[in-house]
Amino acid sequence: MGVLVLPTAAQATTRHDRPVIIAHRGASAYAPENTLEAIDEADDLGFDWVENDVQRTKDGALVIIHDTTLDRTTNVEELYPDRAPWNVRDFTAAEIARLDAGSWKGAKFAGLRIPTLHQYLRRVDHNRQRLLMEIKSPELYPGIEAQIMRELRNDGWLSRGHVKRRLVIQSFSADSVRTVHTLRPDIVTGYLGTPAVTELPSYARFTDQINPSNTTISTDYVKAVHALKGAHKKPLEVHTWTVNDAATTQRVAGYGVDGIITNAPDVVRRALRG
Repeated sequence: MGVLVLPTAAQATTRHDRPVIIAHRGASAYAPENTLEAIDEADDLGFDWVENDVQRTKDGALVIIHDTTLDRTTNVEELYPDRAPWNVRDFTAAEIARLDAGSWKGAKFAGLRIPTLHQYLRRVDHNRQRLLMEIKSPELYPGIEAQIMRELRNDGWLSRGHVKRRLVIQSFSADSVRTVHTLRPDIVTGYLGTPAVTELPSYARFTDQINPSNTTISTDYVKAVHALKGAHKKPLEVHTWTVNDAATTQRVAGYGVDGIITNAPDVVRRALRG
């Protein structure tokens, strides 16, 4: 099967293009979510956009994990049985580095680790992929936006090429998205959620994407988003989540979305081709 050449986020504003396909937490249907293996699996399948989640450890390291607790996707209960509720922010980077973040997905993934943001950025860069980064629960981590900016700069991700073509930062927190836009107005940002149509103009001042659940949108809603220009004076985009089957893919593509965030990017690709 040939590799689908995906448009960039900017090119996706042309409404006749197929939606961009974004591998949610990497190709997480096939490899443990938010691991380096999941990034590589997306790359092997031919997808260059990957999504991840960033949080902070007790001692200030930035790590890639979705849940604010460690118990669902690691063996933390086995290694640290007396430290419930196993919040990410209550463990040091060294303690988190000991955890097995792969066995829950299958024996062949035993021993995979939770990557640091530094490790993750290096792997995405190595694969020449693009990154949709979510700042997870920023209310738990005061100042995390500025810290992420420092890490991005240190790893070369604030170069003109990265910022223009390879990086989007999103959050469910409007305040966090606004903070990113204030710190680095050149970075493309996304708000995770479905604001009321009457509220969209206020979001358009600091974001470039409205990224809602696929269950909350319609053709009219997508048109309302597209009718506004975002922070970079281009039409606001819609990237919807989490779409893992052909029927939903065809439904949201029919709405005119610009991007589809999915655990199973190959399934979405086949559906768009069909």
